[in-house]
Amino acid sequence: MRRTGLLFAVTLALGLAGHAAPALAGFNVCNKSSLPVRVALGHFDGTHWSSEGWWTIQPKACAGILSGPLNARYYYLYATDGAAGTWEGKTHFCVAPEIRFRAVGRADCAGRGFDRRGFSEIDTGNKPDWTQTLSN
Repeated sequence: MRRTGLLFAVTLALGLAGHAAPALAGFNVCNKSSLPVRVALGHFDGTHWSSEGWWTIQPKACAGILSGPLNARYYYLYATDGAAGTWEGKTHFCVAPEIRFRAVGRADCAGRGFDRRGFSEIDTGNKPDWTQTLSN
Protein backbone atom coordinates (compact mmCIF):
# COMPACT_ATOMS: atom_id res chain seq x y z
CA MET A 1 0.00 0.00 0.00
CA ARG A 2 2.79 2.36 0.84
CA ARG A 3 4.47 1.84 -2.53
CA THR A 4 1.20 2.48 -4.36
CA GLY A 5 0.73 5.75 -2.43
CA LEU A 6 4.25 6.89 -3.29
CA LEU A 7 3.77 5.95 -6.95
CA PHE A 8 0.49 7.91 -7.03
CA ALA A 9 2.18 10.96 -5.46
CA VAL A 10 5.05 10.87 -7.97
CA THR A 11 2.64 10.42 -10.90
CA LEU A 12 0.49 13.28 -9.65
CA ALA A 13 3.52 15.55 -9.20
CA LEU A 14 4.81 14.77 -12.69
CA GLY A 15 1.37 15.29 -14.18
CA LEU A 16 1.02 18.71 -12.56
CA ALA A 17 4.56 19.85 -13.33
CA GLY A 18 3.67 20.78 -16.91
CA HIS A 19 0.57 22.77 -15.97
CA ALA A 20 0.58 26.36 -14.76
CA ALA A 21 -1.15 27.12 -11.50
CA PRO A 22 -4.52 28.85 -11.89
CA ALA A 23 -4.42 32.64 -11.63
CA LEU A 24 -5.42 34.10 -8.29
CA ALA A 25 -8.42 36.38 -8.14
CA GLY A 26 -7.78 40.10 -8.22
CA PHE A 27 -7.55 43.14 -10.46
CA ASN A 28 -4.88 42.83 -13.18
CA VAL A 29 -3.72 45.24 -15.85
CA CYS A 30 -2.02 44.22 -19.10
CA ASN A 31 -0.02 46.78 -21.06
CA LYS A 32 -0.12 46.04 -24.78
CA SER A 33 1.33 49.44 -25.69
CA SER A 34 4.94 50.05 -26.70
CA LEU A 35 5.87 52.18 -23.65
CA PRO A 36 5.85 51.53 -19.90
CA VAL A 37 2.67 52.80 -18.22
CA ARG A 38 1.99 54.05 -14.71
CA VAL A 39 -1.36 52.95 -13.30
CA ALA A 40 -3.57 54.24 -10.47
CA LEU A 41 -6.74 52.55 -9.26
CA GLY A 42 -9.79 54.02 -7.52
CA HIS A 43 -12.40 52.01 -5.65
CA PHE A 44 -15.04 52.00 -2.92
CA ASP A 45 -14.44 49.61 -0.01
CA GLY A 46 -18.00 49.75 1.30
CA THR A 47 -17.23 52.71 3.56
CA HIS A 48 -14.72 55.00 1.83
CA TRP A 49 -13.65 55.97 -1.66
CA SER A 50 -9.90 55.75 -2.15
CA SER A 51 -7.29 55.81 -4.86
CA GLU A 52 -3.82 54.38 -4.95
CA GLY A 53 -0.90 54.08 -7.32
CA TRP A 54 1.54 54.05 -8.98
CA TRP A 55 2.21 50.65 -10.46
CA THR A 56 4.57 50.63 -13.41
CA ILE A 57 3.77 48.03 -16.05
CA GLN A 58 6.31 47.37 -18.76
CA PRO A 59 5.31 47.03 -22.45
CA LYS A 60 3.75 43.68 -23.37
CA ALA A 61 3.48 42.70 -19.67
CA CYS A 62 0.74 42.26 -17.06
CA ALA A 63 0.72 43.08 -13.35
CA GLY A 64 -1.54 42.30 -10.42
CA ILE A 65 -2.87 45.53 -8.91
CA LEU A 66 -5.17 44.05 -6.25
CA SER A 67 -4.96 40.51 -4.95
CA GLY A 68 -7.77 38.38 -3.59
CA PRO A 69 -11.37 38.25 -4.75
CA LEU A 70 -12.78 41.60 -5.84
CA ASN A 71 -15.43 42.98 -3.49
CA ALA A 72 -17.00 45.63 -5.73
CA ARG A 73 -18.55 45.74 -9.17
CA TYR A 74 -16.98 49.03 -10.25
CA TYR A 75 -13.33 50.03 -10.17
CA TYR A 76 -11.75 53.13 -11.66
CA LEU A 77 -8.52 53.27 -13.64
CA TYR A 78 -6.15 56.01 -14.68
CA ALA A 79 -2.98 55.23 -16.64
CA THR A 80 -0.35 57.23 -18.48
CA ASP A 81 2.78 56.45 -20.45
CA GLY A 82 4.18 59.93 -19.73
CA ALA A 83 4.06 60.81 -23.42
CA ALA A 84 1.00 60.87 -25.66
CA GLY A 85 -0.87 57.94 -24.11
CA THR A 86 -3.34 58.52 -21.28
CA TRP A 87 -6.26 56.29 -20.33
CA GLU A 88 -8.70 58.46 -18.39
CA GLY A 89 -12.37 59.07 -17.79
CA LYS A 90 -14.93 61.29 -16.06
CA THR A 91 -14.81 60.06 -12.44
CA HIS A 92 -12.34 62.11 -10.44
CA PHE A 93 -9.91 60.81 -7.82
CA CYS A 94 -6.80 62.17 -6.16
CA VAL A 95 -3.29 61.16 -7.29
CA ALA A 96 0.23 62.07 -6.24
CA PRO A 97 2.38 63.45 -9.06
CA GLU A 98 5.27 60.97 -9.02
CA ILE A 99 5.45 58.99 -5.77
CA ARG A 100 3.60 55.93 -4.53
CA PHE A 101 0.38 57.06 -2.84
CA ARG A 102 -2.89 56.11 -1.20
CA ALA A 103 -5.57 58.80 -0.90
CA VAL A 104 -8.72 58.18 1.13
CA GLY A 105 -11.59 60.29 -0.16
CA ARG A 106 -12.15 62.04 -3.48
CA ALA A 107 -12.69 65.63 -2.30
CA ASP A 108 -10.26 68.55 -1.91
CA CYS A 109 -7.36 66.84 -3.68
CA ALA A 110 -5.31 70.06 -3.96
CA GLY A 111 -5.89 70.98 -0.31
CA ARG A 112 -4.46 67.60 0.68
CA GLY A 113 -1.40 67.87 -1.59
CA PHE A 114 -2.72 65.73 -4.45
CA ASP A 115 -3.52 66.31 -8.11
CA ARG A 116 -7.01 65.53 -9.46
CA ARG A 117 -7.40 63.17 -12.43
CA GLY A 118 -10.32 61.64 -14.31
CA PHE A 119 -10.49 57.84 -14.04
CA SER A 120 -12.31 55.43 -16.37
CA GLU A 121 -15.07 53.31 -14.87
CA ILE A 122 -14.46 49.57 -15.17
CA ASP A 123 -17.54 47.33 -14.75
CA THR A 124 -16.28 43.95 -13.52
CA GLY A 125 -19.78 42.46 -13.47
CA ASN A 126 -19.17 41.38 -9.85
CA LYS A 127 -16.60 38.82 -11.00
CA PRO A 128 -13.96 37.81 -8.41
CA ASP A 129 -11.18 38.77 -10.82
CA TRP A 130 -10.72 41.12 -13.72
CA THR A 131 -8.02 41.87 -16.28
CA GLN A 132 -8.04 45.27 -17.95
CA THR A 133 -5.97 45.68 -21.12
CA LEU A 134 -4.34 48.94 -22.18
CA SER A 135 -3.41 49.32 -25.85
CA ASN A 136 -2.49 52.08 -28.29
